[in-house]
Amino acid sequence: MDWAFALGAAVNMAFTMAEFGFGVAANSVALIADATHNLGDVAGLLLAWWAVFLARRPPTEQRTYGWGRGTILAALANASVLLIGVGAIGIEALHRLIAPEPVQTGLAMAVAAFGIVVNGGTALLFLRDRANDLNVRSQFVHLAGDAAISAGVVLAALAIRLTGYAWLDPVASLIVAALIAAGTWGVLRESLGLAMDAVPQNVHAEDVAAFLASVPGVMEVHDLHIWGISTTETALTAHLVFAGEVEDRRPHALAAQLKQRFGIGHATVQIESDADAALCRLRPNDVV
Repeated sequence: MDWAFALGAAVNMAFTMAEFGFGVAANSVALIADATHNLGDVAGLLLAWWAVFLARRPPTEQRTYGWGRGTILAALANASVLLIGVGAIGIEALHRLIAPEPVQTGLAMAVAAFGIVVNGGTALLFLRDRANDLNVRSQFVHLAGDAAISAGVVLAALAIRLTGYAWLDPVASLIVAALIAAGTWGVLRESLGLAMDAVPQNVHAEDVAAFLASVPGVMEVHDLHIWGISTTETALTAHLVFAGEVEDRRPHALAAQLKQRFGIGHATVQIESDADAALCRLRPNDVV
């Protein structure tokens, strides 16, 4: 995965510099807006790569879970920066919509067409791992979106050449902004949820609770918490109340089943008797 981040950042940085220069030369706000967004993607790729590097570091006495949460913060930061960029693009596009300026359509189409190849090819680098890692998925969504946005720039420039309507350029920019916002919103919502210790979207808490309650001998499950340690690792803690004395509780087998069924790789279970549960201050559902 390291090579994907390195190659993606290098290729996109080179293209971003070229696209910005050509955008200025062509007087195309849509092209400049796309270049600005691509610059954010370069920064996002580098930040996501750094977070992956930190996540590999072992835990310490002060950081007992390691640095895995950095991947969550990287996804959150990327989404936040992109949405800020949306605002900047929208403001500039509105200015150009009020006072349209001529656009060199041929140059704009050529550069944007190359952007489709660059962004689409880079997105494919993250295609395989996007389903299991929000940090990787945030990069795939942005890069794939960029390819679609570059296609929009091509269409806008072509429409201007055919009709002569320069206002189509800022309209295309506003569409770019809307697409960026739509593609980023899901990542922002999920990363913010993980940062606030929400249950990861790929885990259904009610199913986990039902599974734990179905363990032979368990009469109650309380103080159940599920959260993301990183964008790929999920943790769980729970109190299981057993009826009477149960000799074979096999906590390691239970942990293995949680990993296999729900992808929860860090499970900590406290076993209680009915008498223990009666004294447990964490038994009520409204107590954390």
